[in-house]
Amino acid sequence: MRPLAVAAVLAATAFAAAGCGGASDSAGTATAAGGATTAKLALVANSTPQVAYDEAIPAFQKTAAGKGVGFSESFGASGDQSRAVAAGQPADVVEFSLAPDLQRLVKAGLVAPGWDATATHGFVTESVVVFVVRQGNPKGIHTWQDLLKPGVKVLTPNPFSSGSAKWNLMAAYGAQVKAGRSPAQALAYLKELIGRHVSVQDKSGRDALADFTSGNGDVLLSYENEAITAQQKGQAVDYVVPDDTILIQNPIAVVKSSKHQAQAQAFVRYLLSPAGQRIFAKHGYRPVDPAIAKEFASRFPVPKGLFTIGDLGGWTQIDKRFFDPVSGSVAKIEAQAGVSASK
Repeated sequence: MRPLAVAAVLAATAFAAAGCGGASDSAGTATAAGGATTAKLALVANSTPQVAYDEAIPAFQKTAAGKGVGFSESFGASGDQSRAVAAGQPADVVEFSLAPDLQRLVKAGLVAPGWDATATHGFVTESVVVFVVRQGNPKGIHTWQDLLKPGVKVLTPNPFSSGSAKWNLMAAYGAQVKAGRSPAQALAYLKELIGRHVSVQDKSGRDALADFTSGNGDVLLSYENEAITAQQKGQAVDYVVPDDTILIQNPIAVVKSSKHQAQAQAFVRYLLSPAGQRIFAKHGYRPVDPAIAKEFASRFPVPKGLFTIGDLGGWTQIDKRFFDPVSGSVAKIEAQAGVSASK
């Protein structure tokens, strides 16, 4: 466990009001710094990185490339945000929780097929799935098996709206496989976890965090950066990085129809620059820039059993096999638990 002790405990309403990423479906605007707006970029992103963008956008606007650039911002559940853009919501820059949500926009002709042909493979940040627990870890949650202890209530979002939830469930599944269990046994673990221990499935990762900090549940499956953000906002939580966990990779891209291609590309370059990567690291994200990752190595040790979605077959295979609303194995488990796969 990595106990970053906090001095004060805030109520969940105060947590939201303090600007800890805002509400899951929040939208805002940032005017250009120090003068007239020459271009306005629409940023559409998943629910968790708003706290980082609250710092990154003003920092970008102070650069030569960002002078005169204003922003509109929309944050929400990754799958919902992706579907909204595909359906016509204006966007210049998109960041989602996982690659399939970006690939949806490729299929819709909104993002170039080569979005991942970059030095970082199209990713802007990384993280890992962790156990967020009450301060002092009173339930003694250290391993994936501990989540199945009698009486332990687990929170994780709905995988049919939230990218975070898909990462969480694949971390749980992959950890079983890493432990030498068969795919059938790994699915049986998910069935027990979801059916007997998951008490709430909120719409997004940020909603799930707000639910947990309001006092619901014993452990929250979440991004490492969400746990760090909660602590930075004064929440009485600790977090455990399990030995076997998954590497989360968050994609970013410029939309082809953007009328401000130069400014949008410049903004993405800033986010991938050392300055931008340090801002993300400050807010708990693992940098994708190797040099900055080395700079923050002591803060983000590599779990000894870290694995990737590629180790499990890749998102193209995983999405259909596990999350197809009709035939997916997780969809069937969710249906048995009374959770709809409708989007």
